[in-house]
Amino acid sequence: MRDEDLVVMGFVRGAFGIKGWVKIHADTEYADGLFDYPTWWLGKNGSWKPYAFENGAVQPKALAAKLEGVDDRDAAEAMRGMQIAVPRSELPEAGDGEYYWADLIGLDVVNPQGETLGKVDSLLETGANDVLVVKSGDGQQRLIPFVDQYVLEVAPAEGRILVDWGLDY
Repeated sequence: MRDEDLVVMGFVRGAFGIKGWVKIHADTEYADGLFDYPTWWLGKNGSWKPYAFENGAVQPKALAAKLEGVDDRDAAEAMRGMQIAVPRSELPEAGDGEYYWADLIGLDVVNPQGETLGKVDSLLETGANDVLVVKSGDGQQRLIPFVDQYVLEVAPAEGRILVDWGLDY
């Protein structure tokens, strides 16, 4: 499967127990949302392998999942750091004014003055609102709240996000 056909939804944090379960961090709206997908693609650096999802559990401090063919702690621990993705074709359509984080990463961030602030590198979930992590070509990082007050327009087809934010903020 090609990178552009997959949407990263989280990553493996390590082993959970001794029977092949993995601890996961899911970047989904609901903590257990990843459990809705029957096949997970795990990988690093563009190399992906499918795993059938067998079972999942919400633990007090983490999510845990059992994947087919991962049957002991060593196999689970070997997956530490792997990204978890699902095929884009299996995702529901984003609602009006809603975006998948994966679709925002890499977009140019510009202000109304036509100044380019950088590209979206990642997003942070703060509880109050999401935050765009924008990195410029010189390595400067800006954190811009993803709220209507600052994000004026999101145009994935044009490859940009228009923000009310200055270069000197």
